[in-house]
Amino acid sequence: MNTKFIKLFLRLSIASAFLSAVADRFGLWPENVSVWSNWSNFLDYTQAINPWLPNGMISIAGAIATILEILFALCLIIGFKTELFAKLSGLLLLLFGIAMTFSTGIKGAFDYSVFTAAAAAFALSALQEKHWELDCLIFKTKK
Repeated sequence: MNTKFIKLFLRLSIASAFLSAVADRFGLWPENVSVWSNWSNFLDYTQAINPWLPNGMISIAGAIATILEILFALCLIIGFKTELFAKLSGLLLLLFGIAMTFSTGIKGAFDYSVFTAAAAAFALSALQEKHWELDCLIFKTKK
């Protein structure tokens, strides 16, 4: 399979997973397929996987995670600084998986393929060829 299609698939699949999770916490998915359904339930889960954070920091942590997921997803979709945002996405997913593992056990991280998604993001960061990316227009590269 051609690496340009693999890279595009990785970009879009990681981005769509982030955006789907964000949509869920804002109640944009039907309740029968939703994990959180609303912001309050998402913050409860954020507290559950980050029990070491003071209660006053949970809203901030949830907001930061949400903002990062939106930013990373948009950058991956348009192909802006793909290698950087793929690495950052991998790091965010890895931190999420580690938090899940230490707070609720490793099964949830495995069941939701968090480590697989992190590995996919890190693999994306290693693909240097640029195709269908905004960076091609901005930096006029033909890598």
